[in-house]
Amino acid sequence: MAAPSNPIPSMPIRSMTGFAQVKGHVPAADGPSEATPGKASPEFTLSLKSVNHRFLDIHFRLPNDTDAVEMKLRRFFKEKMVRGHLDVTLNVERNGAAGLSWNRELAASYIHAFRAAATEFSLLSEPDLNVILRMPGALESAPLNGNGSMDAALLAAAEAALSALNQMREEEGRGIDRELRQLMSEIQSAVASIRKLGTGMQEAYAEKLRVRMAELLGGSLSQERILQEAALMADRSDIQEEIVRLENHVTHFLGLLDQGGEAGKKLDFLLQEMGREANTLLSKTSGLAGDALQITTQGLALKAIIEKAREQVQNIE
Repeated sequence: MAAPSNPIPSMPIRSMTGFAQVKGHVPAADGPSEATPGKASPEFTLSLKSVNHRFLDIHFRLPNDTDAVEMKLRRFFKEKMVRGHLDVTLNVERNGAAGLSWNRELAASYIHAFRAAATEFSLLSEPDLNVILRMPGALESAPLNGNGSMDAALLAAAEAALSALNQMREEEGRGIDRELRQLMSEIQSAVASIRKLGTGMQEAYAEKLRVRMAELLGGSLSQERILQEAALMADRSDIQEEIVRLENHVTHFLGLLDQGGEAGKKLDFLLQEMGREANTLLSKTSGLAGDALQITTQGLALKAIIEKAREQVQNIE
């Protein structure tokens, strides 16, 4: 049985733009059944926001006491993503009395100094607990990973968040895929029109060659120089090579879209090559009349389509 013309890719084209957010909590060391009454476990929100970037660029916004888990999260995302700018934001809410502890040494030092000063100056006053607790360092957050469960909870949340992020990126990718296929169809139409006009352009070049030959024959140039000039102009008039390359590039481009996966860099490279062929084609029609003018018009339109495609490809992983 013949293979389908548009096989389903093993992995869809993905945009580099997306957002996902997952909420979770850090379980108690011995499980929920052993949790201390009145001491709720910390809750967290993990957010992922990605945009396009030439390479993989990961930025973290995490609480100060999560340095160890940052390394694990960085390794996780580097293994799962190819390129794009990714912002990873973690917000932690420490609930109940389990979230804070007070610095006994700092409070004792403050009270001792306060009473010493009060005695020295014969003041009748007592330390204010509210003032003490507002002092920098008087209240300390309980370590998030004290029971060893923070890493596992965050890595599980990261996997769920990345899955949701990829769903959004794949949906965006399907839209880009449709747009790129439409643009490739427009390029094929433009190239087909240029191919039809190529014969007329050869006639325009032949006329220009006759005029140039007349100028050369009227001078004192040798027959060998005249033949060299004729060969050079004939070579410049041939646009078939550019047409064939453009057609091949489009075929390769569509093949990469069918294949799916991480194709952004390859697609961008092909569009750069298409742009070079379009520029070469335009240089060969410069200064010519007749059908060559129409080829120039088609070539300019071709460049505009290629630029539109490049704008779309910049956001593909």
